[in-house]
Amino acid sequence: KMKNYFKLVSITLFTLLFVACSSDDDAAPEPVNEEELITTMIVTLSNGPDQVVLYYQDIDGEDGPGAEILTVSGPLTANTTYDGAIRLLNESDEEVEEITEEIEEEDDEHQFFYTIGTGLDVATEYEDEDENGNPVGLSFTLTTGAASSGSLTFTLQHEPTKPNDGLDVAGGETDIEKSFDLVVQ
Repeated sequence: KMKNYFKLVSITLFTLLFVACSSDDDAAPEPVNEEELITTMIVTLSNGPDQVVLYYQDIDGEDGPGAEILTVSGPLTANTTYDGAIRLLNESDEEVEEITEEIEEEDDEHQFFYTIGTGLDVATEYEDEDENGNPVGLSFTLTTGAASSGSLTFTLQHEPTKPNDGLDVAGGETDIEKSFDLVVQ
């Protein structure tokens, strides 16, 4: 009798252990939305014939041995309004991937922020929005004031809180952040 008792207790404990370790989560896992790899950012500022291009490229990434390219095609004109457009690419493979399209498709999960450095007399304003009426920032206006110089930083946040009161409180993860030294004359 005692032998059967120990056998029953052993089977019960094994069954409990097996059931306790099994997964109760039969739901399919949520798909992972990986961050976009952005190797190139082209910011075009246009006012009729006056066009300035801000260009960043780092094909092998920030940790790779190749140096990044960061250029500004020329100065901005004082007291002028420019139409701004941002284009993002992944050029790490043979086939270039247009990341701008992904940002447009997932516009409710992205927002560009423009940080104006000390000394630069410019102002920016969003010209595009997501389906909820919140800014995205692929299109914007940049208005210059008096002659000046300083940096302008473009930061793309993934999954920021929307609406928000700026980069400091938006949260989310940074997809790309690049600063350009600008001159207004």
